[in-house]
Amino acid sequence: MSDSPPPAKVVIPESLRAQLADFRRHLWRVKVMEAVAAGLIGLLVSFLLVYGLDRIWQTPGLVRLMILLGGVSLFVGFAPYWLHRWVWKQRREAQLARLIARRYPGLGDRLLGVIELQNQDGSPDSLSPRLREAAMAAVAAETGKRSLDEALPPQKHRVWSLAAMAMAGACALAFTLTPRAGYNALQRWLMPLSPTERYTFTKLDHPPRHMAVPFGEAFEVKLRLAADSEQRPPKADGRYGLQPPLDAPLAGDSYVFRFPGQQDPGTIVFRVGDLRHELRVEPVMRPAAESIRAVVRPPAYLETPERTVDLNTGVVSAVEGSTLRFELGMSRPLASGTYGPTKAVLLDATAEAPTHQALEGPLRISANQAVTPELAVASVPFEIPFSWTDEIGLGGEAGFRLRVDALKDAAPTCYLQGIDRQKAILPEETVDFEVLAEDDLGVKVTGLEWSGQFTRPTNETPAKGELKLGEGAVDETRMIRPAAFSPAAFGITPQKIMLRAFAEDRLPGRGRVYSEPVTLYVLTRDEHAQMLKNTFDRQITELEDLARREQGLLEENERLERLKGEELQTEENKKRLETQEQEEAETQRRTEDLTQRMEQLMKDAARNGDIDKKTLQKMAESLQSMQELSEKDVPKVQEKLTESQEQSNTPEKSQKDVDEAVEQQKKVVEKMQDAIEKANDANRRFEAGTFVNRLKKAANEQNGIVSSLKEAFERILGLKPGAVDPSDLRRLTDNARQQADTASDVRWIQEDLANFHARTQNASFKSILEEMRESKIDIGLEDIRTALTANRSYEAAERSAAWALRLNEWARKLEGDKDDAGGGGGGGGAPDSEDEDFEFMLRVMKMIQQEQDLRARTRALEQLRRGIDAEENPPASGP
Repeated sequence: MSDSPPPAKVVIPESLRAQLADFRRHLWRVKVMEAVAAGLIGLLVSFLLVYGLDRIWQTPGLVRLMILLGGVSLFVGFAPYWLHRWVWKQRREAQLARLIARRYPGLGDRLLGVIELQNQDGSPDSLSPRLREAAMAAVAAETGKRSLDEALPPQKHRVWSLAAMAMAGACALAFTLTPRAGYNALQRWLMPLSPTERYTFTKLDHPPRHMAVPFGEAFEVKLRLAADSEQRPPKADGRYGLQPPLDAPLAGDSYVFRFPGQQDPGTIVFRVGDLRHELRVEPVMRPAAESIRAVVRPPAYLETPERTVDLNTGVVSAVEGSTLRFELGMSRPLASGTYGPTKAVLLDATAEAPTHQALEGPLRISANQAVTPELAVASVPFEIPFSWTDEIGLGGEAGFRLRVDALKDAAPTCYLQGIDRQKAILPEETVDFEVLAEDDLGVKVTGLEWSGQFTRPTNETPAKGELKLGEGAVDETRMIRPAAFSPAAFGITPQKIMLRAFAEDRLPGRGRVYSEPVTLYVLTRDEHAQMLKNTFDRQITELEDLARREQGLLEENERLERLKGEELQTEENKKRLETQEQEEAETQRRTEDLTQRMEQLMKDAARNGDIDKKTLQKMAESLQSMQELSEKDVPKVQEKLTESQEQSNTPEKSQKDVDEAVEQQKKVVEKMQDAIEKANDANRRFEAGTFVNRLKKAANEQNGIVSSLKEAFERILGLKPGAVDPSDLRRLTDNARQQADTASDVRWIQEDLANFHARTQNASFKSILEEMRESKIDIGLEDIRTALTANRSYEAAERSAAWALRLNEWARKLEGDKDDAGGGGGGGGAPDSEDEDFEFMLRVMKMIQQEQDLRARTRALEQLRRGIDAEENPPASGP
């Protein structure tokens, strides 16, 4: 059996193949165009979406990244998928036949059968070539009659292409109309995570992103349009957190927003055209000065170190010529600060504006400290304003200023304390007092200065001197120095002394400043005795008034004594008792005061030395009575009157208290009368002794005229008054005035002698009075005054000397008679024991006084020595 031949290969007709190939090409072209259009649409849409969103808000980077990925996914993901589906999966005839079957099912099935016949293998017996060819030809003929393009799937390439072209046109339009915005959107689209800011048509010039504002205070935010801003919206709005938005119109090229005070941090969102800007706001307290100090450097002449003053009140005082600087401790570190310009302070609104050179400049900043340079203080008070800004840009409170009060270096003041304005003393007495010196910037030195003046003509030189009491420390503004002034210690004879304190400060060119003067009358013993006599007269008069007053009170108490106990307890009589008690208290006060003055008079009389002991003894007896009255008797009367008013008293007790008060008061009145009698007795003896002193004083004054004239004899003898030198003429005039005063004193001596004799009937005083009248001393002294007026100086001197002898002679006679009268009737009898006791007490008193005077003069001399040492060895000046 022979092998059968292989079957012949049957292929589809060429016309059908060509028609299918055209269909495939057409399909591929359409789908490729769709894929490309879809990819472009994705990219363009994503770009336009970024462009559009950027016009509305600041598109976040993640959103832009998602948009970019979405757009690229159409190009990178959808296009390959589309090509794979319509190109790769539609490349064979069978795949195309199936696609055609979707539109033409019958034709598609026949085409699919023909394509399968082409690929079948078999024997010619089972698969007739002719039959297959005929079938293929029939299908090809049928297919040729139709247009396979109608079997293509829905075609979107035109729509998509138009859409892509529209998108591209939109992009081109965006780049054409807004090239900067388009380029910016392209950058932000291509690089979504880059920090590229979105482009806005409205652009601000460096708008702030963070701002510190004053806590609780309204604040402003100013936004300025940039020069290259494409849009200039007429208004803008800003909203702080959730608060209502605020509008701000365009003024020039800026928008000014005024926000109310805030206390909590927040964000302000501004909308200016298409621009959205956020500003973080942090309310903080303004930087303030927590501590303020002024470092004051006084002028060099004060020799004082610089001082630091805490300015709690904002005012510092500095003397002219000082320099100062201010040190401010701030609540936060500062970035900058300035002071000034200073402005003069007008203290008197009616005065003219003073000349003032304004000071200003920057502050020296170091963290929280701000310091001014050294500022000079002239004569005009001024204010200095300050301003500062901290590191976060917040300024200080407006209106902060400090004031500098320029003080003039005032003159010092000084006072004498603890001394009467006028005082009479003996040369050996010492006056103790204090010198108070004050100066606003420090006392340099203080002391005493005195000058004398004779009250009668003499050839002696008046006293003059000074004593430095102490030098003050550089900052000692108040000096109190004890002072002891003893005329005998400084060699001062009886005369009138003008004593005053002085003080100096450190201001160059300023001299001494003096206190009010004190007049010290340094008396002779005769003058001192006469002064004591006058004082004793006044005290006796006061004692007599006091006795009359007490007698009146006794009479009122006797009226009350006549009342019954029940009547004493009525309101009216209780009031009378209360009045009597108060009056008795006043009597006690006045008695104590008079007793103290009598004690001092007794001490002064004992110090005099020329007052006889009998007079002193009588004065002491009167003083003793006064002491008993003030210490025991009068207080007992007051005590009984007080007890009579007690609420718990029975009528009998009240009547008994009044009776006892009256009995005690009678003793008081009797003792007062006894004290008056003793005082009058002492005063008579005192008065007798003063005649001696007064005569001696008149004799000394006549001798003083003689001494004064003798000193000038060489210059004035033989000259007429008109030819005498003015200084000598003044001497003659002073002598003539003194002569007139002495003549007047002598006339009073004669009158007082007559009155004293009328009271005492003392023969010796009468004898002296008759001798004075017979000598015609009044006419003689008047003749001397006339001679002095005519410059008959030799005649005046001779007559003055003669009358001085007569006056001293009369004084000796009176003194001898007084001693005889007080001698106790001769020396045969034994001395009285009381006299001996008093004489012993008197000697002890004088010894104590002499010891006290000696110590006081020693203190005065020690002061003088220290003052001399201080002048010879001045202390070294301060730094």
